[in-house]
Amino acid sequence: MGIPKIKNDQIYTYGDYATWPDDERWELIDGVAWNMSPAPATRHQRISRKLSTEIDTFLKDKTCEVFAAPFDVTFPDFAGQEESDIRTVVQPDLSVICDPDKLTEKGCTGAPDLVIEILSPYTSKKDLNEKFRLYEREGVREYWIIDHESRYVQVFLLNDKGTYDEGTIIPPAFLKNDESDKIVNSFVLREFSVNLNDLFIE
Repeated sequence: MGIPKIKNDQIYTYGDYATWPDDERWELIDGVAWNMSPAPATRHQRISRKLSTEIDTFLKDKTCEVFAAPFDVTFPDFAGQEESDIRTVVQPDLSVICDPDKLTEKGCTGAPDLVIEILSPYTSKKDLNEKFRLYEREGVREYWIIDHESRYVQVFLLNDKGTYDEGTIIPPAFLKNDESDKIVNSFVLREFSVNLNDLFIE
């Protein structure tokens, strides 16, 4: 399970983050900086592209939009906080935002409606733990975790108590010629679904 390098020698802000080199990819969670290098693998990128294309097609003529990393999602500590003082900024693999007021020239401020993270050996621990707790705390209504090694998707929905349910696991996709379809349905994007047999074809 991947454990990325972190900077926890001080509390960092979006102002610090904005000054770091463009060839380095970082995320901040409560002021702790997490290194996102190395770049995602080919399989990871392929799944991201397929999903982004399918979601974008589905959202045609709808108010929601999908954005693929690198795309900054910031979570202020309070309303009206100065952007440079924000301590949490992440780059989900895919973000769906349905409230246009959350969009800025730099990204999204506040919780996306749907976040999708594709696990990689380097970032899996963070996606399953720190980012899971962050998305739950900040009110991301739906969170997908995609494991392309084991070929399954786990979907978490925010309940009335503001916490994620146990999570629905859609089992591993079968080979291309298997007749069994494995379908992932979105709660936030009503009537949108993904066939894992298509998603994991290489």
